[in-house]
Amino acid sequence: MNPLEYYQQRITTLQQRLKQLHQQLLWVSMFRLLSFLGVAATGYYYFRNDKPTWLLGITVSILIIFIMLVRKAFKLNDDKALTTKLLFVNTNEAAMLQQQPSQFPDGREAASEAGYAADLDIFGKGSLYHLLNRTTTSHGTEKLQKALLRPDPDAASIRANQQAIQQMAGQRELRQLLTANGLLHGEKEGNLHDVLAWLQMPTVLQHIGWIRIVRWALPVLSIIGFIVVAFTMEYTWLVPGILISWVVTGLFAKKILHQHNLLSKKQSILEQYGTILQLFSSVETGDAAVLIDEKKRAQSANKSISQLSSLSGMFDQRLNLLVNLFLNSFFLYDIQCMYALDKWKTNHKEQFDEWIDGVGAIETLNSFATFSFNNPDFIQPEVSSAGEPQIAATAMAHPLIPAGSRVANDFTIGEAEKLMLVTGSNMSGKTTFLRTIGINLLLAQCGAPVCAASFRFTPMNILSSIRVSDSLQEHTSYFMAELKQLQQIIHFLQAQQAPSLILIDEILRGTNSEDKTHGSEQFIRKLLQYNCVTLFATHDLALSILEEELKGRVSNYCFESIIRDGQLLFDYTLQRGVAKNKNASFLMKKMEII
Repeated sequence: MNPLEYYQQRITTLQQRLKQLHQQLLWVSMFRLLSFLGVAATGYYYFRNDKPTWLLGITVSILIIFIMLVRKAFKLNDDKALTTKLLFVNTNEAAMLQQQPSQFPDGREAASEAGYAADLDIFGKGSLYHLLNRTTTSHGTEKLQKALLRPDPDAASIRANQQAIQQMAGQRELRQLLTANGLLHGEKEGNLHDVLAWLQMPTVLQHIGWIRIVRWALPVLSIIGFIVVAFTMEYTWLVPGILISWVVTGLFAKKILHQHNLLSKKQSILEQYGTILQLFSSVETGDAAVLIDEKKRAQSANKSISQLSSLSGMFDQRLNLLVNLFLNSFFLYDIQCMYALDKWKTNHKEQFDEWIDGVGAIETLNSFATFSFNNPDFIQPEVSSAGEPQIAATAMAHPLIPAGSRVANDFTIGEAEKLMLVTGSNMSGKTTFLRTIGINLLLAQCGAPVCAASFRFTPMNILSSIRVSDSLQEHTSYFMAELKQLQQIIHFLQAQQAPSLILIDEILRGTNSEDKTHGSEQFIRKLLQYNCVTLFATHDLALSILEEELKGRVSNYCFESIIRDGQLLFDYTLQRGVAKNKNASFLMKKMEII
């Protein structure tokens, strides 16, 4: 069964499940109404008559049934909500496999990041991030963005991530539950910044010895007062406890309010994080060290995060005026909540950041694992430990181009030449080829499968100058913006000894042909001094003579176009040599420009 068939089968199953849940909810609602009316009727006759014991028994029995039906309705509604999210997840996956856009965020907020992000279409609509993203938390989003912007170059780490992603890809139900539960709760009440601020604040009550006595003594005093009142009907027995309770609460009211402002309405987001950790605690790790470590972290965290979620929800009950007045008057409710939160903070403050970071790591793994499952034809690349920068690929294509449209090419660099000079006419595929190499190398370094039949690589930094734009705000022309990009590449290579991949597309467009050729040639010679391999796409055929002059270090490759029967055709196939055909004049004539 291929991925699309799997998702379509799941969609059918989930739709049927939703219909069943809808019917069950209708029946439960009807019986709940009948049981409520039954309680009202039997209760009325019980108090109207001589309060017969048998009628009280019937009333209590129907009341128990009513409570059970209410709980059943809550459970069914929760089940319905989760099933709805699971249906969304599967519908989205099926749509994406049929070339429709993902309903998850596209990461456009990170599109302004410097470096290769803009050149390789890492963020934004239809981007690599948009294809990968299955995150539901801000920490997941940040972690996935960081993985794509700054992948770990360590070969051992890449292999460990490969093993984890491969192991997790087959756990379809778990992956979908992680995503669906994350969506179910959502960060609709903000993020965890306020919780982090609360953790940095000193405790309010934990260090005050007499509070430990009072928070138990006053509730006991209130219970004794209730018992006395029940027998004597003397309500004055409750007054001392109420007065003392409000004096004690008032002493800390300002500090409690301040801390509540930071924790208010955080139950849902904490429940979201706690549920993700709880679900991941059951992941099948196999021998994947990354999964083993993350599972241990999740197991140590999920109960504590869920406990904080419950405490946050209980703390919010102080917003209910009736609850606030009654519980604070007799049971020091604010004090009890604040004391429990202080205790939680004291016990878990140091681990919280690590736990929440774990949620981000889980969602990032989930995103890559889903990508792996959705692309069974993609392969796990081979990580080379060679010190020299190298890439060797067969049938490599662009993962963002639909399978029916993408053209695959074989490609090797670093084993012989250090720089490939790629020529070709407009629209022949030079720039797409550069992006194909860059984006597959990026996926490989994240531990994800790549769009190729085979792919061997040395971990490398990726540096590029493909998409250049001027800036009115910075008073920078297109030409100067391009020079600054090239300068940044050279400065990086001078400062770093690690291997690098350089992707250059048609530089120095803002100058005359002779100056452009000379500048490009000198830049190529400069790049050959460093520990890098380079793909240099250009229309400047004069640069092709460098292959002879720098034999074994520079090689000519090209993409050709063909004019046949008045039509311009491209095969997008990488060929050895220098491009011969031109299409600009042909297109200008065809469009009646000349």
